[in-house]
Amino acid sequence: MSYNIPLMSDNVTREDINELITFLQQDPLPRLTNGPKVEEFERAWSDWLGVKHSIFVNSGTSANYMTMQLLRYLHGPCDIIVPPLTWVSDIASVINNGHNPVFVDINLSNLSFDINKLKEAITSNTKAIFLTHVLGLNGITDELLALCSDKNIMLVEDVCESHGATYEGMKVGTIGQISNFSFYFAHHMSTIEGGMVCTNDDEHYDLLRAFRSHGMLRECKDQTFKECVTHAHEDLNPDFIFLSPAYNFRSTELNAVLGISQLKNLDDNNKKRVDNFDFFMSNLNDTKYITNLNRTGQCNYAFIVILRKPDIEERNKIETMLRENNIEFRRGLSGGGNQLRQPYIERYGFDVSDEKLASQFANVDHVHNYSWYIGNYPSLEREKITNLLTLLNEQ
Repeated sequence: MSYNIPLMSDNVTREDINELITFLQQDPLPRLTNGPKVEEFERAWSDWLGVKHSIFVNSGTSANYMTMQLLRYLHGPCDIIVPPLTWVSDIASVINNGHNPVFVDINLSNLSFDINKLKEAITSNTKAIFLTHVLGLNGITDELLALCSDKNIMLVEDVCESHGATYEGMKVGTIGQISNFSFYFAHHMSTIEGGMVCTNDDEHYDLLRAFRSHGMLRECKDQTFKECVTHAHEDLNPDFIFLSPAYNFRSTELNAVLGISQLKNLDDNNKKRVDNFDFFMSNLNDTKYITNLNRTGQCNYAFIVILRKPDIEERNKIETMLRENNIEFRRGLSGGGNQLRQPYIERYGFDVSDEKLASQFANVDHVHNYSWYIGNYPSLEREKITNLLTLLNEQ
């Protein structure tokens, strides 16, 4: 049997490299920093996703940070509801912008928020729900949207792991007020490193453009807004007015050239991932593993394996078997599992006692201890998926 399944497969193709070479061989030499190719990629991405505005940045982490910086600019420090099953930069962006992260446990259907616990967590200071679409699963429900509307709370979507997933036929990343994407080399498409912030709101777009470039007013498109701020600060050079103490999150023309090229193949590659994932989940042993995940609209770059029952001995046997067969994996799904168990959390004064985790975060703790993800990419042969299933089901 053929095993040897790496966790990730680089999306960049020879065609993509040739596009880069062609770009670099222009005469005169092309501009390499943030320029017209970045704008072209932003327009192409907006068209593909179905949003009005996109801002290309140097990583998904930067996209997260800018979004939380926008909330700080609009509302001051506030409560942001976050899942404990996410990447560290989601939580870091909340904390480092002075907000209070309010953790809410997940459900075991789409690995997003437990809606009843979410309702209990909302306070008068809650300004946003920062939702993660985990490993290609759609995390949005009608009840969640109704809650956001009723409470007038902004929905921010982290779509870094779910390019192309849908909710009722709409791509995730178009439903909340702001959405963030990552183009890390192992994700659905790659710009080597890179990310995107997307919105339909003109004011948010203008401010996010500024926050991408040190908070500079000159990056804004709204001339009326720029004139108003400039007039209020006549002692300052209009080219160097900083709306917020921000950073440089710009990307480059090279990354944009890759993004434009990669986007051409995204839909075809996503279809292969979707087919792989459906085949895998449909043939996984449902008495041993949780297989009734809500796969409607999924677009997954990793196979999700979750034991139904807590069993450390069984967990260790599975991990030994995977290693012996050169099948790379990560325990805990997104971000290594429960962020509340990470050492940085205690330093910020959160109660992470075993008693609290057991009573309030039982679902994410189960995923933390008894789940894995294994790579799912377009080039993965059906034979290898079948062999992987045989190992998991018979172990």
